[in-house]
Amino acid sequence: MAVAILTDSAAALPADLARARGIGVVPMWLMIDGESVREGDVPLEDLLAHEHVTTSGPTPGEFEAAVKEAQRTTDDGVLVCTLASTMSSTHEAAVLGAQAAGGDVAVVDTTTAAGAQALVVLAASDAAARGASLAEVEQAAREAIAQTHLVAMVPSLDYLVRSGRVPNIAGWAGKRLGLAPLFEFRDGGAHALRPARGTAAALDRIVARFRKDRVEGARVHVAALHAQAEAEAQELLDAVRQEVEPATAFLGTFGTVMLVHTGPGLVGLAWRWDPTT
Repeated sequence: MAVAILTDSAAALPADLARARGIGVVPMWLMIDGESVREGDVPLEDLLAHEHVTTSGPTPGEFEAAVKEAQRTTDDGVLVCTLASTMSSTHEAAVLGAQAAGGDVAVVDTTTAAGAQALVVLAASDAAARGASLAEVEQAAREAIAQTHLVAMVPSLDYLVRSGRVPNIAGWAGKRLGLAPLFEFRDGGAHALRPARGTAAALDRIVARFRKDRVEGARVHVAALHAQAEAEAQELLDAVRQEVEPATAFLGTFGTVMLVHTGPGLVGLAWRWDPTT
């Protein structure tokens, strides 16, 4: 047996990859016109047709149930890797759920989201597959957090303006000047980078950030994610492969919870240079 790994759906971990690795995923929630639905139950196209959509994390009870289910499969403990605690109440709910479940359970705040969160989860899964103890798997996750980066672009600030995350004048200026906003997700939040003039320039800037971060002799794990922009995400993945062949690589979609705040067209690249040989 091995340490069981759980995460939440904000990790944007493809379902087939989660199943192959035996990783449990606890869904986030959406409130659409007053009705609660699990993330993934509503297609993105339908979601964007609604104006009144809010988000929330899983409840402590849902995490408790997920931990207990995982405990039935192993005696080696359970590690839960969550969305950044600064972005959601999900981490707190996971801690409460783990306490209620009892037993050997550790909860890690990944301090990030989406593909970067997924890469942390996969690092923990790799350690568990090697037969590491719960403490060692937790340490592998924490080391991966320090190694992981996520840079993303959105074609428009309209959704961020609507959510109150940027001032309206910034959204107007970005549209007027044809700028593509760039963000880096780290230390529990989104940090604005210098915008690019258009999508093509933004993708080039993301690849440049990846290239600058390269660690010679290290393996790289990457995730290219998108929201209704698969061609651009594939372009990012192809650009990475022109530089180096990743040890892990997948193309996926940002979760609908994130898209409520950013809108369609979001494209991002997460990577982790792993010096472990």
